[in-house]
Amino acid sequence: MGSKNVMLWAGAGQIGMAIARRMGCGMKIIVGDKKVENAQSTAKIMNEAGFDVIPVQMDLSSRESILSMIAEGQKYGDIKMLVNAAGVSPSQAPIETILKVDLYGTAVLLEEVGKIICEGGVGVTISSQSGFRMPALTAEQDEQLACTPAEKLLGLELLQKENIKDTLHAYQLAKRCNEKRVMAQAVEWGKRGSRLNAIAPGIIVTPLAIDEFNGPRGDFYKNMFAKCPAGRPGTADEVANVAELLMSGKGSFITGSTFLIDGGATASFYYGELKQKK
Repeated sequence: MGSKNVMLWAGAGQIGMAIARRMGCGMKIIVGDKKVENAQSTAKIMNEAGFDVIPVQMDLSSRESILSMIAEGQKYGDIKMLVNAAGVSPSQAPIETILKVDLYGTAVLLEEVGKIICEGGVGVTISSQSGFRMPALTAEQDEQLACTPAEKLLGLELLQKENIKDTLHAYQLAKRCNEKRVMAQAVEWGKRGSRLNAIAPGIIVTPLAIDEFNGPRGDFYKNMFAKCPAGRPGTADEVANVAELLMSGKGSFITGSTFLIDGGATASFYYGELKQKK
């Protein structure tokens, strides 16, 4: 068996799978999820469709766990692609967990993969429209989110519990951090001849989203997609369309960017029917 180009894929959900199916033909794919049974069932679906996927247990909030997944990938060849679709949502987890996974964990993953990504490599991380809902931070706060060493991120003043209103605010801060981190890390990845971008989806129909529609914030979400210009939620395949652009040669001049794909919900939030009444 010769070595293959390797895709590291974190978060075994629908969006990650749509991107992996689009971009992973002929590659060795390592899929990591905190619940290893999720990674196993996703790997089975993919392998039965002709892909070459190995499931592993991977906890995004642990640097050790991230390094272990990278090492597993390196057994098979050069790491060529990163798809990070792992994370927790505001109704799934407390403030500390959201910051540890979505903010700190993503920062560590981008940094560690950036140290070993091969020339011509590409990465996408899944952020969220939520980061666009929060008022602007100061230039200094943005730079702190972008450039603070990962191990010191959670010590930043703006991320202390007394400065965070609720889990949604924590999630918005995490996603703003993802956007800034992608910009700073794209500079580092560029030194290795590689590119890194983020995609910020709006409401995409997945099992997780269906839980949200049926949960305490369900009416809020249904109202959001009813009143956005598209008038509907999105699909994982529509996110994969953007990932395909970013990860293929067609995106060769795109790095350090975050692409909002939300059916116009953010536009409506600022200038349309979803605008908050004062």
